[in-house]
Amino acid sequence: MIRVSGLSVAYGAVQALRDVSFVVETGTVTAVVGANGAGKTTLLRTISGLVRPKSGSIDFDGQDLVGRRPEDIARLGIGHVPEGRGVIEEFTVEENLRLGALHGKGRFADGLDDQFALFPALKQRRRQHAGTLSGGERQMLVMARALIGNPTLLLLDEPSVGLAPQVTASVMSTIRHLCEERHLTVVLVEQDAMSALRVADRAVVLQASRVAADDSADVVLADEGLRRYYLGMAS
Repeated sequence: MIRVSGLSVAYGAVQALRDVSFVVETGTVTAVVGANGAGKTTLLRTISGLVRPKSGSIDFDGQDLVGRRPEDIARLGIGHVPEGRGVIEEFTVEENLRLGALHGKGRFADGLDDQFALFPALKQRRRQHAGTLSGGERQMLVMARALIGNPTLLLLDEPSVGLAPQVTASVMSTIRHLCEERHLTVVLVEQDAMSALRVADRAVVLQASRVAADDSADVVLADEGLRRYYLGMAS
């Protein structure tokens, strides 16, 4: 479980998060949705240690993450897939995955087999340079690179950006599978609120750096006011 309590973050005079609090239960998908600039990416970057908050706490299985280095947080079992599908283009698929395994546990060969079973397209391209992959294949690679370290919590930032609808559906299906079959806990930041809410158990809606709603994904989907005024979704 991860518990975020009273989290506030500022970039100079700009307040990015204001007193944000919510709980993510083990083995669930929590969608963090809201308009651009609401603070979604900052939230993930703060959890993973890339941003230092002004105040608040982040409790992960009884340990406060605030003040820890990103690499130490990764070793605790938190994987972070940032927006942008960043891969090392000059490295092969397998070499990119080897980097992801540096802070992980277990044999690299076992982890590699596991990721190739989850993403068969990567196995076919294991010797290809990552720069030759399609957008969907790059998204698979960055997810596999985070998962190969055997995290218990996965932070996913905008995995659907730039992807075709059918590829987005496949990515979302994989997220749901990881939760149900592998008991992975996922915090999913998404601009495509509908896709995220359909696979999520719970939803945190951010508006102007604050929590506007925190409820089950089904409740948020059914609330016309939330959909229209906070998520920009037609009724």
